[in-house]
Amino acid sequence: MGYLKSTPNAEGFFGEYGGADLPPPLVPHFKEITDAYLRLSKSADFIAELRYIRKHFQGRPTPVSHLKNLSDLCSGAQIYAKREDLNHTGAHKLNHCMAEGLLAKYMGKKKLMAETGAGQHGVALATAAAYFGLECEIHMGEIDIAKEAPNVTRMKLLGATVVPVGFGGRSLKEAVDSCFQSYVSQADTALFAIGSVVGPHPFPRMVRDFQHVIGVEAREQFLEMTGELPDIVAACVGGGSNAMGLFSGFIEDKDVALYGVEPLGTSSKLGDHAATITYGEDGDIHGFRTIVLKDAEGNPAPVHTVASGLDYPGVGPEHAHLHRTGRVTYTAASDKEALDAFYKLSRHEGIIPALESAHAVAFAIREAKAHPGKSILINLSGRGDKDIDYVTETYGFGA
Repeated sequence: MGYLKSTPNAEGFFGEYGGADLPPPLVPHFKEITDAYLRLSKSADFIAELRYIRKHFQGRPTPVSHLKNLSDLCSGAQIYAKREDLNHTGAHKLNHCMAEGLLAKYMGKKKLMAETGAGQHGVALATAAAYFGLECEIHMGEIDIAKEAPNVTRMKLLGATVVPVGFGGRSLKEAVDSCFQSYVSQADTALFAIGSVVGPHPFPRMVRDFQHVIGVEAREQFLEMTGELPDIVAACVGGGSNAMGLFSGFIEDKDVALYGVEPLGTSSKLGDHAATITYGEDGDIHGFRTIVLKDAEGNPAPVHTVASGLDYPGVGPEHAHLHRTGRVTYTAASDKEALDAFYKLSRHEGIIPALESAHAVAFAIREAKAHPGKSILINLSGRGDKDIDYVTETYGFGA
């Protein structure tokens, strides 16, 4: 598609956002990654191996499901879900992790490193490391380790070293900080496999391109199911990889309205949410320019959301650009709405969603009533196995 081919520019900017502001020792390593990606993304051997992995290991394509019971409950629009929860390891994250693992193999790297919030990226990267015979080091905030214990167990079973991060807010931002610090001394032999469409160039582009498979499949599947394109396409947005994957399939379809759903947490007060585009301002974080939630001193602000994978005070630069240009509308769903959606999808469809994905489900429930006769396609970016202990112990089993 023309849009995907034209953005970002050679310096990694999507309009005003993106780029790579790196410590001098890391500049040659990121150039090595950029050059390798640009070369291998055009390699028939690399593409063929990645397609084989997606079909025979990941289980792609994942289906689109009509959520008929939920649609009937809402008495409005018809709701559909792209089922990334059925991708191997239970979320969209494996799409770019297997590709990053393959990239590391072609580059001759011996180790994969990354941050993780909800743990799905960590599990996916540990899976890729096991598949390709690489070492794996995952940095995770202590708060998230406590909330997402099942995923920590999975990472360790898969052979990864999990590094607890105990400074600052002890969540996703600090996990990124910690992993960058560790990576500096290992960059010759390791690949920092950033877990979303964030970070310095080339990662926002590279991760989007590896997640593009979601949008390609969803567009084709929805047309086959219904004979037309969806009226509304929506996905949750933290860093924003699952959303960019889905949006990329519809970005040039001007009649399709695109919505990113941010975490509103418990209130609109700074520190109570992680709705970056809704309440943030232009700034820099982790080596790139984007929209950032800032405190009174102008530093990245503390954030909160019930969904560990969304607790980041920045957002992917392409999302910032799509907001600025008006192509995507960004809204928010609260913890309460996400939990209500979590229980509703479980009870009425037999699908337990990840708390991250439940924000998109909440949006669909809210919007369906206002759009009778229309169709809404959401990205069910992950399954809720990782969240069931935390949810039931903290909130019970719902009404």
